[in-house]
Amino acid sequence: MGTEALTRLAEEHVDHRFKGLPPDAYGLTVAELAAQRRNLFHDGDRDGGGFTTPVLALSAERLAHNLALMETYTARHGLAFAPHGKTSMAPQLFQRQIEHGAWGITLAVPHQVRVARAFGVPRIFLANELVDAPALRWIAAELAADPDFRLVTYVDSVRGVELMDAALAGAARPVDVVIELGAGDGARTGVRTEAEAGKVAAAVAAVPTLRLVGVAGYEGEVPKADPERVRSYLRRLVALAAALDGAGRFGEADEIVVSAGGSAWFDAVADVFAGIPGLSRPVLKLLRSGAYVSHDDGHYHRLTPFGRVPEEGALEPAFRLWAQVVSRPTAEQAFANAGKRDAAYDLDLPTAQVVRRGGEERPAAGITVTGLSDQHTWLRTDPEADVEVGDWIGFGLSHPCTSFDKWQLIPVAEADGTVVDYIRTFF
Repeated sequence: MGTEALTRLAEEHVDHRFKGLPPDAYGLTVAELAAQRRNLFHDGDRDGGGFTTPVLALSAERLAHNLALMETYTARHGLAFAPHGKTSMAPQLFQRQIEHGAWGITLAVPHQVRVARAFGVPRIFLANELVDAPALRWIAAELAADPDFRLVTYVDSVRGVELMDAALAGAARPVDVVIELGAGDGARTGVRTEAEAGKVAAAVAAVPTLRLVGVAGYEGEVPKADPERVRSYLRRLVALAAALDGAGRFGEADEIVVSAGGSAWFDAVADVFAGIPGLSRPVLKLLRSGAYVSHDDGHYHRLTPFGRVPEEGALEPAFRLWAQVVSRPTAEQAFANAGKRDAAYDLDLPTAQVVRRGGEERPAAGITVTGLSDQHTWLRTDPEADVEVGDWIGFGLSHPCTSFDKWQLIPVAEADGTVVDYIRTFF
């Protein structure tokens, strides 16, 4: 990746765009603020770093643990790894993922590809059929300008192939495509049958602007997903790759890409991909799980494959949202100053985990989140719960994809609260 572009992030000035940062840091560069190693917790005194609530923080130790664990896991199972960048949209994390062995970064829409290319990501897997003509022309120009850049994208229809071919007419290099196999009726995108896949493959072979290099899918969309249904779908995906290879549809490819893998079933992907038969050329077994980088305290905590295979290790939730109690109108109710603008809420509400007061931290016993307004967290409090106005509450969040997108600059804090870095996001 481009170190110059990453360096420029550190030269950005702290100002009103960034929530939760110390007001007296305004005008400093991000690098200057990071060098001060301020403490996240100030508890109302002047001894700390002056961070304001609400503020979202990433755990430095847990972030490092998760990066290392997935590097080890994918290597152990012979998988290449292109984690889904839409989770964080943070080039600094893309860089760390690549340093930890990632083949490249998966993305979903053209804007995300432009962000990644601005920071020099050399390999991108675009998990969508792209039929937007201006975006395709831009991608063609990127491929022409950089012979080391590789992009692989989905196709799932003959009409899509026609639109892509028209937009890419005259392109210097063909765009690599994989046929997306849908996960069944009621699933999201992708061809529904192997016969449809054959028609799409024939359409790709008939145009000079595209090169068929493999197959892909998303097992997280399997209706009524359970281990056997997921594995059955993945076996169909592998069989499709073998059938297309037998029909000579990968004639121009140097390797055959077989790709799947969200953050809930990557153990099934590892199991089924281990049985991919010998094909006519090397196979790139490409896993795309993205939520692992921060993990969470809700949805993925419940669904993580490491819960099914604990001998492989365990991801650790790296996010914590800190908010301050601003009202306790009754013994049974309190309100904190974070809401839908600050916290993920599409899958689960935040969970109160710890309370800080006067530099001391304790479990958030007797405190339950019951709802979110735009800027308030609704809390049900047991009458004997030790919580009062001014306390800081640390919340666990569910669903990383809708946590990162609410924060443009996220402090990375060590266990004692020392902030050692800041992560910039681009949504």
